[in-house]
Amino acid sequence: MTPMEDINYIPFTTSAPTASAEPPSEPVMVLLVDDQVMVGEAVRRMLANEPGIDYHYCATPDDALRVAKSTRPTVILQDLVMPGVDGLTLVQQYRADPATRDTPVIVLSTKEEPAIKSAAFARGANDYLVKLPDSVELIARIRYHSRSYLNQLQRDEAYRALRESQQKLLAANLELQRLTNLDGLTGLANRRYFDEYLNAEWLRARRQQTPFSVLMIDVDNFKRYNDTYGHVAGDTVLRRVADALQGTIQRPTDLAARFGGEEFALLLPFTPAEGAEQLAERARLAVETLAIPSADGKVVTISVGGASLTPERDGAALKLIEAADQALYEAKHQGKNQVVILG
Repeated sequence: MTPMEDINYIPFTTSAPTASAEPPSEPVMVLLVDDQVMVGEAVRRMLANEPGIDYHYCATPDDALRVAKSTRPTVILQDLVMPGVDGLTLVQQYRADPATRDTPVIVLSTKEEPAIKSAAFARGANDYLVKLPDSVELIARIRYHSRSYLNQLQRDEAYRALRESQQKLLAANLELQRLTNLDGLTGLANRRYFDEYLNAEWLRARRQQTPFSVLMIDVDNFKRYNDTYGHVAGDTVLRRVADALQGTIQRPTDLAARFGGEEFALLLPFTPAEGAEQLAERARLAVETLAIPSADGKVVTISVGGASLTPERDGAALKLIEAADQALYEAKHQGKNQVVILG
């Protein structure tokens, strides 16, 4: 077979490794981009008996980026001078594409000139060889750059997995914190969070000397409702009342909470007495509008007691709660389904 016939028969894949070869520690895919077929064949023969190295050859520079994206090489051998487009332009194209941005590129040149080397590294090349190099050196550099690239991919994947795990943990912690602050039956804030929020907003109102209101709310005749319809039906009533109360607040600083049993509370920072009274009436009407049949043949209603004040420098939040409780007692005493505001 003549040398030219040998060149025409180029499968461009390596032969199977010899039986005595050491198994490779990582897979290697080499892409050679060179318009000279003889160079392509020469490199193929250098790599033919190397275990774990796959080889792909691209003779058309216009196809280089497309082939690189489809073969996903662990190292690219890039000829420097080719017709139509120079090798350094291709290096820039590799670096500009996310699929090949980090793929190691070894520039192959016929010249050993510092200026050309500097230009190659400035464009993003990882290495520079004068072709054709000794096979031992070429294989060593291919394995070195491939190993570094694969290690980087593994680190990136491990980092992504770690970030994903951290984000999931953060989301789980936030959800746990949210659930810890909620009443399991109604979905409103629970008593513990109510107390925390009250103290925090009270201190802010005391610093800023702004009005602060609290509404205490009780479902009228709820014990009789439970005795008549049962606790399951009673729970349904509490959930519907809670939804109605939640719907009455409009500002992010306001808080609806289940205070205990059939009693609820609304915390209203920056709200004077007149604003608290308007919101209390909206809440009373919202529950009455639900038209839930009550044990006395009417509908389920609520009584609302509220208090509003601007905290004194040495005042305690408990004073506001006690005043709202007293107002709730007055609303009950006046016949229920009433609003009484002290302030």
